[in-house]
Amino acid sequence: MMNSKTCSVPPPAPRGHAWSTLLAASAIWICGAAGAADGIPRMPDGHPDLTGTWDNGSGIDFVQPKRLGDSVCVRGCEPQAAAAPASAPAASPPLPSRPKYKPEFAAKVADLSARQVQTDPVLRCFSPGVPRIGPPDKIVQRANEIVFLYDDVSGNFFRIVPTDGRPHRKDVEDTSLGDAVAHWEGDTLVVESISFNDETWLTDDGAFHTKNLRVVERIKRTKDTLEWTATAYDPKVLAEPWTMNTRIAHLTDQEIAEAAPCLERDIDHIVDGSHHTNPR
Repeated sequence: MMNSKTCSVPPPAPRGHAWSTLLAASAIWICGAAGAADGIPRMPDGHPDLTGTWDNGSGIDFVQPKRLGDSVCVRGCEPQAAAAPASAPAASPPLPSRPKYKPEFAAKVADLSARQVQTDPVLRCFSPGVPRIGPPDKIVQRANEIVFLYDDVSGNFFRIVPTDGRPHRKDVEDTSLGDAVAHWEGDTLVVESISFNDETWLTDDGAFHTKNLRVVERIKRTKDTLEWTATAYDPKVLAEPWTMNTRIAHLTDQEIAEAAPCLERDIDHIVDGSHHTNPR
């Protein structure tokens, strides 16, 4: 019996073999049946179908202001004196890990973080870049490519990721989201991106990178949830590869929409550099 986690279409029989069509059709039927058994929809080739809109808590969803006397707390607020009802939302998630830099770059990261409101590219309507942008908000999967769609703080973004084994392109300029290709390792989609510019950060807290950045994302579907992890490699500045906290996204029928124009209007009115504790 075929294991649903390793379901795949066997190679075609030699040309002219009477069984080739029957074998291919049987393999597709078995894969479909296995997909139904484990709750994961699958493509005709047996790979998980990641298509869908995914609620991953991106953008500013982490901001849940609470009034505390004369103040407004944005995140990590102290619990109220009165006991919260059982249906109250869970406490804010723990802060993510941060990349470990070589000693000679620690001061630069600290300076960028302290001056985030003056230096953060996202606050000037630029793309968050990868991996800071996080898991996709919507995925459209086809036989040889996957399209990632994003609805982020600074606008809508997209990535077209080939899955047919082609190498990275050599005819593209460096960009914020890089050039991506992907392959499957069992039921996990592995996306490798290179050709980045150096105009984005790895996190919200001044974690800069160079044009040598390479990012590997791993995406796995389990029924109606999506597990996303990403590891950044930039040996020129990072002391070691850095893996972000795993993000979990949930299938939703809440469709994404065109973002409002991102217009920076506040930088010239900054009073000081204070800012909230950043979650990503």
